Amino acid sequence: MALHRGRGFACVNYPIGMNLGGDPSQALVHSTPDGKFMVTLSSIDLGQGMKSVTRQIAAETLGVPVSDVYVDTADSDTGPHCMGSFASRGTHRVGNAVIRAATEARTQMLQAAAEELEVDAADLETDGEGGIRVRGAPQRTISVADVAVAAQFKQGRTLSGRGIFLVPPSEVDPETGEMSPVTCFAHAAMAVEVEVDDETGMVRVIEINSAYEVGRALNPKLVEQQLVGGAWMGLSHALYETTEPYYPDRDHLPVDFNTYLMPGPGDVAPHNIAVLERPAEDAPFGGKGPGEMCANPVLPAVANAVFDAVGVRCDDLPITPEKILRGLRANGS
Repeated sequence: MALHRGRGFACVNYPIGMNLGGDPSQALVHSTPDGKFMVTLSSIDLGQGMKSVTRQIAAETLGVPVSDVYVDTADSDTGPHCMGSFASRGTHRVGNAVIRAATEARTQMLQAAAEELEVDAADLETDGEGGIRVRGAPQRTISVADVAVAAQFKQGRTLSGRGIFLVPPSEVDPETGEMSPVTCFAHAAMAVEVEVDDETGMVRVIEINSAYEVGRALNPKLVEQQLVGGAWMGLSHALYETTEPYYPDRDHLPVDFNTYLMPGPGDVAPHNIAVLERPAEDAPFGGKGPGEMCANPVLPAVANAVFDAVGVRCDDLPITPEKILRGLRANGS
């Protein structure tokens, strides 16, 4: 028996959203009587941080504290239209729609404040702490809460906005039928070090090192958590998870998480991450988001690392001990 170490590398360019059919997302923003703001979406948060990021984007655009913004991801019956939470499009598409809606609501807010302060709306600015002031005369100020009360109970004005982000459908090459399915790409590179036991075929991941280009990390901690979690999901697909060999027949298949094989806490490997920022011109504050790219490079990187360690090329997943042992036997090892 011997333990063999190997390193594998993989890199990906991952498309953000799609524009084969326009790929629209819409958002609504309105204030409550106490000066808070509600963002209404049909874009569902799957745990990737959609609510947190759109909340930040709305607050930054409105010029109010994040604590004064709430996000309601209701459903397609009560919320504005959205294509869905897929294609790594959430931050880019929905974020742009929120900016448009929040910009319109901000305009209404400043106009209402201007009426109360008896100044031109163009002379007003927000302080980011719940106040609106006159440029050059900071002593002349009014709170957003007071503006909301005045707008709704005195002026008869709604502080609200509507936003849609719609990418024009891609043109089609009449000769080849070629289209451009996306508007921008995110990028990732990953190196994985593994240890392979040539007697049992077991693979242990020693360390993961990765670099991700995400446009701009609008919430660095959330980005890091998503990258770590996504890589762990990719590792599970690479080495553990499967419904084979009888799929789609459910006979002899795992039927719950007691019998479905996944890595546990003891299998966690150190993951060193470098987040590279190259703000995208058409993205909300430059952020494209990590999306599905979190998991994608792990699978080929692990496969390359196993090959580097023991010379067995596995071209189907998961890379189980049985497949490695068969490969070693086929190689005469």
